[in-house]
Amino acid sequence: MAETYSAQVSVAIEAPAERVWDALVVPELVAQYLHGTTVEADWRPGGQITWSGEWKGQRYVDKGTVLAYEPGRLLKTTHWSPMAGTADSPENYHHVTYELSEVGGATNLTLTHGNSPTRSEAESMAKKSWMPILEDIKRLVEEGQSGARTEVSDGGPATG
Repeated sequence: MAETYSAQVSVAIEAPAERVWDALVVPELVAQYLHGTTVEADWRPGGQITWSGEWKGQRYVDKGTVLAYEPGRLLKTTHWSPMAGTADSPENYHHVTYELSEVGGATNLTLTHGNSPTRSEAESMAKKSWMPILEDIKRLVEEGQSGARTEVSDGGPATG
């Protein structure tokens, strides 16, 4: 099996973990920071998850599997997008882990992007694609608004 790489980004959010968690799993909230994406999921380990919508005039349906679901603490999924141009096979699914830790009413949200073929790809996805999304989650949770961005660096809507 080929070696794979991961990278992390984090953001501090002035809100309890419960509100941050809701932004990760409540479809109406996800749509506000993830380009209008419709998320549908069976939030149990082994459950299926899809992200669908339209990106630059093209319909898409991304998919994955829920690997871990611990409300208020940990969400781990796989993610594959046909827009990435790779085959729908396990080695092409990225692993996306959200970890929440609350201290004094504020929450640290850490995202790990994994199963990338190179260290530079993992770091690029974390910094250029995921960090802006975490910043939009922060805005949504703290201020009740999304960042309303229209593009991310990898050219895909649901990043991963």
